Amino acid sequence: MKLYSDRTFSIDTENAFKIGPHIDVVENLSGNVVKLNLGEPDFPVPTHIKDEIKRQLDLDNTHYCDPQGLLTLREAISNQISETRGIAVDPERVVVFPGGKPSIGLSQQVYCNPGDEVIYPSPGFPIYESFVRYVGAVPIPLHLNENSNFAFTPEALAKLINPKTKLIYLNFPSNPTGGVVSHKQLEDIAEVILERCSEEVRVYSDEIYENIVFDDQNHTSIASVSGMESRTIIASGFSKTYAWTGGRIGYALFPSREEASIFKNLNINYFSCVTPYNQEGARVALESHLSEKCIGNMVETFQVRRDAILKKLNSISGISCTKPGGAFYLFANISSVCNKLGLVDYYANLSSTDRAQTSPAGLFQMFALYYHNIAVLDRQSFGKIGSEGQHYIRLSIASDLTVLEDGINKLSDAGQDHSGIAKFLDSRPDLELS
Repeated sequence: MKLYSDRTFSIDTENAFKIGPHIDVVENLSGNVVKLNLGEPDFPVPTHIKDEIKRQLDLDNTHYCDPQGLLTLREAISNQISETRGIAVDPERVVVFPGGKPSIGLSQQVYCNPGDEVIYPSPGFPIYESFVRYVGAVPIPLHLNENSNFAFTPEALAKLINPKTKLIYLNFPSNPTGGVVSHKQLEDIAEVILERCSEEVRVYSDEIYENIVFDDQNHTSIASVSGMESRTIIASGFSKTYAWTGGRIGYALFPSREEASIFKNLNINYFSCVTPYNQEGARVALESHLSEKCIGNMVETFQVRRDAILKKLNSISGISCTKPGGAFYLFANISSVCNKLGLVDYYANLSSTDRAQTSPAGLFQMFALYYHNIAVLDRQSFGKIGSEGQHYIRLSIASDLTVLEDGINKLSDAGQDHSGIAKFLDSRPDLELS
């Protein structure tokens, strides 16, 4: 008899958190690290939201509540989705979760049998890929190409769809690339799905960055395309838009009441319910006229940072980066740096076991942290399958401009530090925590 179930080690993790112990080691050894790894806005939760949470606590609204989510919040979510997506939404189709992550994995649990295929963007949010094998499904990465600004063509999606396809993840604006799409692009994608997929296939549209778009663009949902509402799960939350990552309020709109009731039952089994005082704070976030100004100020700040840091990043020899249209990340190509520092050759000479644990960009990520005190994330942090030969890092711009500039300077130094990389590869301090 084995201690652990066979499935236990088939679930992966999120490297944005996994790198934390390494940061602790470096800070204990050599001082402050510029942390550009976590996707967490560096703004306070807006005051009117905090005031409502405090008020609800004073009202002793701290007990069990509806496992589907408070009706007051589900009605606010329904109204917001109806207004922004142009579809009629029944609050009984909405389920509130403790954050944006649970519905990602639970959707695979609900819709997928062993052997069913799950299509997801790569690079993409790592939790899409991490759950697939855990539920016995088959991961099918939809690779995004830098040459097309990390978009994908309908033809590329069509090639992956077959009778085993059961779940398709979309994420716009995208983490980690910041990619956005037009309504026309979504129409073309929807046409493929409507033509090639049965009505039982679900599209999980992760729209958590829906309010963080730049250059006067507007967010568009595939659920707004004719024929797609009955097939689409709209998932979003309050962590990014309201800089409220610790509040853990996420939600999903399902195609039917029946599907929502199934997810409600999972909530009962896993979580019982989501904290009611935070749900009322989320309701105020959606309904208050004060929120628009707070969101606007944050997005304007992110755009200023994007423009300044993108220019500085692209001035570094060996690094190039496309211009993101949303979210708050820069996804930079470091292929030349990896080659110049000998990381590609070093990686090629590793054993197959050791190669499976890292990549040239992963080596650079750890070198930059241990020798130059800057934390970023490598390409494999956003989908491992089929990512060989792709040398990228993600930088979060959710920090003050002076901090970001310091980080870029450190990154530039790391990219030219031939003597440092030789010492790092000789000692591999990152392996001490493995």
